[in-house]
Amino acid sequence: MKLDILAFGVHPDDIELGCGGTIISAIFEGKNVGIIDLTEGELGTRGTIHTRRNEAANSAKLMKVHTRENLQMADGFFQNDEKNQRLVIEAIRTYQPEIILCNAPEDRHPDHGRSAKLVSDAAFLSGLRKIETFKNGYLQTSWKPSYVFHYIQDRFLQPSLVIDITETFEKKMEAILCYKTQFNSIYNEEPQTYISNPQFLETVKARAMMLGKRIGVEYAEGFISEKIIGFKNFDSLIKNVT
Repeated sequence: MKLDILAFGVHPDDIELGCGGTIISAIFEGKNVGIIDLTEGELGTRGTIHTRRNEAANSAKLMKVHTRENLQMADGFFQNDEKNQRLVIEAIRTYQPEIILCNAPEDRHPDHGRSAKLVSDAAFLSGLRKIETFKNGYLQTSWKPSYVFHYIQDRFLQPSLVIDITETFEKKMEAILCYKTQFNSIYNEEPQTYISNPQFLETVKARAMMLGKRIGVEYAEGFISEKIIGFKNFDSLIKNVT
């Protein structure tokens, strides 16, 4: 299946938090969208691999993504090395996305920045035909996506692209809340964490409102582009008046 957008997150729930609204909007518009989680988040304080698998599957179903896979890299200890780059390259060549979304280049959690560099490097290497990868015994065709965008996570980073998610913001929050072990404080038998505090989701909403205000809408998500974005003309920048 060729995808329009392939979103990478190092932990299950990264994508929902960082770019869930954008993904849902794209699917509503008829785009083919897939998700690749690099790890199963096994080092997380709350929940288990089993519960997080179920939560990720429930979120994918709610968002109506076309596919979701997990590369099962080592949470906290994965490296940006040839072994892991090849895993990402194989995924990119399998789905041949035009756009890749991935973790923030710098953030509170060190996995996020390391994941961002890993996916970015693999996206470039995927376009080199002399790097051979195989899927089900068949040699894959090289593929380089048109764009790599980094979504913004816990720390604020200046976006180079902001996308209106007003119509899908509530669905984004529903997708986040699929991760009941992570964000639902009723799981009191487990320790409270930075993200299990109910105030954390208020900051997610506040960030979306702040970015929305900057482009004159109610809610938005921000992205960092790895290259300058060009337009053929001004038509795409002019709002339609109805």
